[in-house]
Amino acid sequence: MSLELDSVNQKSAGERASAAAAARVTPQGTYALPDDAVIILPVRRMVLFPGMILPVALGREASIAAAQAAAKAKQPIGVLLQRNAKTEKPGPEDLCLVGTVANIVRYVTTPDGTHHVICQGQQRFRVVEYLEGYPFMVARVGRIEDPEAAGKEIEARFVQLKERALQVLELLPQAPQELIAGIQSISSPGALADLVAGVMDIEVSEKQALLETIDLQKRLDGVLEHLAHRLQVLKLSREIDERTKTSLDETQRKYLLREQMKSIQKELGEGDEGQAAELEELKNAIAEAGMPEEVEKQALKELKRLERMSDASGEYSMVRTYLDWLIELPWKSPELDAIDMAEARRILDADHFGLDQVKKRIVEFLAVRKLNPEGHGPILCFVGPPGVGKTSLGQSVAKALGRKFVRVSLGGVHDEAEIRGHRRTYIGALPGNIIQALKKAGTRGCVMMLDEIDKLGAGFHGDPSSALLEVLDPAQNNTFRDNYLAVPYDLSRVLFITTANVLDTIPGPLRDRMEIIQLPGYTQEEKREIARRYLLARQLKENGLKPEQFEITDAALTAIIRDYTREAGVRSLERQIGAVCRRAAVRIAEGAAQGVKIDEKDLADILGPTKFENEVALRAAVPGVATGLAWTPVGGDILFVEASRTPGSGKLILTGQLGDVMKESAQAGLTLVKSRAATLGIESTSFEKTDVHVHVPAGAIPKDGPSAGVAMFTALASLFTERAVRADTAMTGEISLRGLVLPVGGIKEKVLAAMRAGVRRVMLPARNRKDLEEVPAEAKEKIDFVFLQDVDEAVRAVLEPRRGS
Repeated sequence: MSLELDSVNQKSAGERASAAAAARVTPQGTYALPDDAVIILPVRRMVLFPGMILPVALGREASIAAAQAAAKAKQPIGVLLQRNAKTEKPGPEDLCLVGTVANIVRYVTTPDGTHHVICQGQQRFRVVEYLEGYPFMVARVGRIEDPEAAGKEIEARFVQLKERALQVLELLPQAPQELIAGIQSISSPGALADLVAGVMDIEVSEKQALLETIDLQKRLDGVLEHLAHRLQVLKLSREIDERTKTSLDETQRKYLLREQMKSIQKELGEGDEGQAAELEELKNAIAEAGMPEEVEKQALKELKRLERMSDASGEYSMVRTYLDWLIELPWKSPELDAIDMAEARRILDADHFGLDQVKKRIVEFLAVRKLNPEGHGPILCFVGPPGVGKTSLGQSVAKALGRKFVRVSLGGVHDEAEIRGHRRTYIGALPGNIIQALKKAGTRGCVMMLDEIDKLGAGFHGDPSSALLEVLDPAQNNTFRDNYLAVPYDLSRVLFITTANVLDTIPGPLRDRMEIIQLPGYTQEEKREIARRYLLARQLKENGLKPEQFEITDAALTAIIRDYTREAGVRSLERQIGAVCRRAAVRIAEGAAQGVKIDEKDLADILGPTKFENEVALRAAVPGVATGLAWTPVGGDILFVEASRTPGSGKLILTGQLGDVMKESAQAGLTLVKSRAATLGIESTSFEKTDVHVHVPAGAIPKDGPSAGVAMFTALASLFTERAVRADTAMTGEISLRGLVLPVGGIKEKVLAAMRAGVRRVMLPARNRKDLEEVPAEAKEKIDFVFLQDVDEAVRAVLEPRRGS
């Protein structure tokens, strides 16, 4: 039914003033109201239906004043639901339009000062207009007569509603008998619909909708729909309750039978010898485990609890599992390392080619361990791109020490319990990965590699990197406490080694506990030697080939490295070698050949067209293109800065998913070109009539950082001077507005990337000259380095003469 309060907000100021003047107090102290007006009592979270008696708690001053005035004048009161229960001072627009006129049966003030009014609903009404001049809300209302019940449709719905209401009351555990009798005695369909709607457990909004439904048939249908849903819920609840009770009774019955069986066995002298033997075995295992006194005391305490439990109880298995963990963990102190330095060098050289600085630091580490076995050495952290041998270096350290090696992967771990374990109160609780790895190793004197420490996450279950602070601190990890064990465990004899691809994502306090050892990428010659010594033999074994059945030339290996892989490590290289080996395996398995030799000319048929080519010469052949060098988490890489200009108004357009810092480098580069326009031979007016577009290809990859500043400036200078950039030159460095070239990081990775890309000349900031010590000798021999103090030196070193000059 559509109800509108047209006149509430349309009264003129004069009419409101008249209404206010009409409000007056009678000699008896009551308020005089027009005949068709009632005092309005706003309520929240309740709906009063005609014929119902409900108590209403009064908390707001306006509501108390309204109820007291109506009670004093013995006048009815209009109960209206407010639309938003959180509104503290509701206005006319905050109240529903249909409510119930009610008589105040009783007004009660409790000793604690709260006010209550007991109302009996009489008749529906709708608001016509609100009157002003009263200390509470007063409105003219139109009373709504309940339509007469006539017809078979109404009668059928009335009978069905009464039957369903009684069925619901029968399913309720403690249904009031007065309510049952009241429903049985009601003869009016409208009164029955209002009574059932009032006592039903439905939303307040749904009750208000039923109150506003004046059409009797629609109202009966609405109540029947809600009642049918409630009836189904109660029936289903009754079925679930009966099934649960049956299951509980069965469990109690089995428990009583087991207890009786135990008593009978005890009387017959046939006790549970198996359980007694098991407990005795556990006691002996605890004594032989070599636990510290505190831990052994805790284990014996749990064993006594186990003796008093029934083996059928759920807690029995939890305690037994806990004791198994305590017994199986290595508690005894490991023997001191017998380190042979010559053998350690031999192992490192045999397992890894190159990495001279890294192997030198590991040898120093082993020498200190030999001279001071009880000392707390540093926690080594191998940092480098994927595939450079970080994990295998940890295995070589364990082999050199004669220790067992265990690996714990931390990639994607975001729950502190993965490190510290779960408390035993949880079903299926287990110790953390550290304790589990020690159980697997069987000794406290193992080498434990915490792999991918830079990929730890943090979630609502805690921060695992914070839990690792205790694990990796030699001053505190001798009393490491796992939540599952709940006893201290000594980790001081464990040699921890961690690995990471990048350092930025490792929290500062955790990074401070580790000594960082950087692993650079490999040069082309180093990759060829690694492939010849390690990768080829491994792939021959995996593909079932014998050394005499397969041969690959150095030229073919070099072509695979140069044309089919471009990476800092050697994983992709090993996959390509595996593909070549599989092609040979097919020919040998089919009997087409007894042995296969692969040369460079055979690669296109096996691996397809070359995947990488020398893009530098192709892209840097025209003015406005410069080759830059970038650092990435997986090693260095080259990037191209392309600049173009079109007629316009001097705008600078930047594309290629550039970060804020890289955009600022482009703006600084353009400003430098403008400031040096005279020196570079550029007309100053050309900037005002030109739009400049700077693009860095591979637009799907986000890029950021200041080290492309020199490349940005060079590309713009090349564009406006129409002088091409030398194709064999790449550059890196940050620029300032004074034209200075500032130092950047990642020099080693960038130089190796330039060498892989075929670059023969690299321009670096002069203050990065010291970083060349870390660059492999092979790269220094193949690349000419130009060191820049300012951008003017870059222009002189890299720009070709103008065509035609």
